[in-house]
Amino acid sequence: MVRSAPRAVLSAGAGALVVCTVLVTVAALAFPLGYSPARATWAGFPTLLGWAHFDAGWYAHIATQGYSYLPGHQSPVAFFPLYPLVLRGLGLLSVDTFLAGMLVTMLCGLGALYVFTRWARTRADEDTARDAGLLLAFYPFAFFLYGAMYSDALFLLLVIGAFLLLERGQLGLAVLLAAVATAARPVAPALVVGLLARRLEWKHERGQKWGLVDLMPVFAAAGFVLYVLYQWKAFGEPFAFVKAQSAPGWDQQPGWRTWAKLRWFQGFHRDMALADGLRLVGHATITLGALALVWPCAKRLGWGYGVYTLAIVGLPALSSKDFMGMGRYLLAAFPLFLTLALLLRERPRLRWGVLATSAALMLALTVAFGAAEYVS
Repeated sequence: MVRSAPRAVLSAGAGALVVCTVLVTVAALAFPLGYSPARATWAGFPTLLGWAHFDAGWYAHIATQGYSYLPGHQSPVAFFPLYPLVLRGLGLLSVDTFLAGMLVTMLCGLGALYVFTRWARTRADEDTARDAGLLLAFYPFAFFLYGAMYSDALFLLLVIGAFLLLERGQLGLAVLLAAVATAARPVAPALVVGLLARRLEWKHERGQKWGLVDLMPVFAAAGFVLYVLYQWKAFGEPFAFVKAQSAPGWDQQPGWRTWAKLRWFQGFHRDMALADGLRLVGHATITLGALALVWPCAKRLGWGYGVYTLAIVGLPALSSKDFMGMGRYLLAAFPLFLTLALLLRERPRLRWGVLATSAALMLALTVAFGAAEYVS
C-alpha cells in the first residue's frame, strides 16, 4: 500500500532527525572544546551539547531569568518571547530548559513537515506535495527543525498551520494562530500582508465579494504588538529589540550601510579563512536563489503566496548586514519549496540530484553545527 504524502514526508523527517542527532552527538564528542551553554549543566551528555549552541544560551536565559535591557549592549530583548515562554512552561513541569528546547524543536519540526505536506496538497497533486515535503525535510538548513535550540521550528509550524487553516476557509483560527506566531519572530508585516493577500485571492477564486471580515489578518500582528508594548512598559523603549540588535558584536544597525551590505563586501580579505568565505557566499547565494523563485511562486501558487514569499524573504534580507542567518530564515518561505517541486516535476533526474545534494549539505552543516561552528 502506498503511503500518503504527509506520512511519507513525516517518516523521512523522523529518519533525518535520528541521523542528525547522531551526527551532532559525534561532533560534540570529537570537538569537546566547542562552546555550549548547556555544558555546565549537562557536561556528560553530548547530545544536549551538540544541539545547544549560540542563541540557545539566550533562550535559556530568558526562560529562566526573564528579560533585561542595557542600551548599547547585547541584551535578551533581541529575542522574541514565544519560544522561551514555552520553555518556561515546561520548566514548571521540572523539565530541564535545554532538554525542553530540543524536544520542542524536534516535535515542532516534525509537525511542520507534516502540516506543510498537507498544505501542499491543497495547491498540488499528491506526488508533487510529497516531493515538496522532501525538499523541505532535506533542505541544507533543515537541521534547525531536528533539535537545534532555536525558535525556527515552532515559528514554521504556526505559520504553515495558519495558511492551511486559511485554505480551509477557517479565517478566525488562521488569524489566531498567526497572532501567536508573530510573538516568535520579528516578521509580523510579512505574515499580515501574506495572509491578507491570500485571503482576498481566495475569495476572488470562489467568486465571492470582499467584506470587512476579510481584513481580519491585520490582527495577526497582535503577538508582535504585545511584545512592543511590553518593552515600552518594562524598559521605556518600545523597539528595544531593534536597538539591542544594533549593539557591538551583532551590529545590525538599520540604515544604508546595512541595506547596501557593506559588511558583506568588507568580509572578504586576503587572510580570511575558507569557512568564512563559504558562509558569506553561501548565505548570499541561497538568498538570491529564494528571491529568484518568488515570481515563479506567484505564477504557480497565486499572487497571495507571491506577496508573502517576497516579504518573508525580503525583510530579513534587507535588515541583515551580511546575509548571515538567511539559511534558516528561509525555512519560513515554505511556498518556495512547493514552487521548486513544481518546477522539477518533469525532470526526475534533476529532482533527485537536487534532493541528494541538499541532503548531503544538510548532513555536513549538521556536523559543523554540532562542532560549534557558526553556520547560520
